[in-house]
Parts: sequence; C-alpha cells; structure tokens
Amino acid sequence: MPVNPIELKALDQYAANIYEAIVIMSRRARQINEELKISLNQELETFTPRVDSEEEIETNPEQMRISIEFEKMPKPTQSAIADILDGNLTFKYRE
Repeated sequence: MPVNPIELKALDQYAANIYEAIVIMSRRARQINEELKISLNQELETFTPRVDSEEEIETNPEQMRISIEFEKMPKPTQSAIADILDGNLTFKYRE
C-alpha cells in the first residue's frame, strides 16, 4: 500500500485549523471502521466452524473469500481523508 501525501493547506478550507481537520477525519475513520466491522461480522456469522476434533479445523473457501475481500478494501483512514477532501463530510459542534 503506497503512501499518498496530502497537502496540509488543502485541509484548511474544510476546517478552522489542521488539528480540527485531523479530529474530524479520525472520528469519521472510527465510524467507518465500526460499520465495516459490523458488516464483516454479519457476513461471517453465517459460517459456523465444523470441528471434528480440537486439532483439525476445516477452512471454508467462502469464508476465506470474504476475508480476502475485506483485506483488499481501502483502510478507514484513507476513506475518511477522501471524504473530507471530496467535500462529502460535514460536521457541527455540540451545543
């Protein structure tokens, strides 16, 4: 996975300062991560491991496919950065 540098000045137009933008992106990344975790667990719940003995655990090819697809997905931090740079992310302060 290559490192994609971003211009810090580009973040100034989406938040009052760089620190605020980082907090916004980190909260969005946590939210994306929770959504991904829930969807992955829901997909994997359908597969119950058949254990004949304690030493032998059979791997399900469909379960492996889902896990590999999950690993190939973009990381939550990358998605959060893309959201803020595309202007798809809005935020407001609690009152």
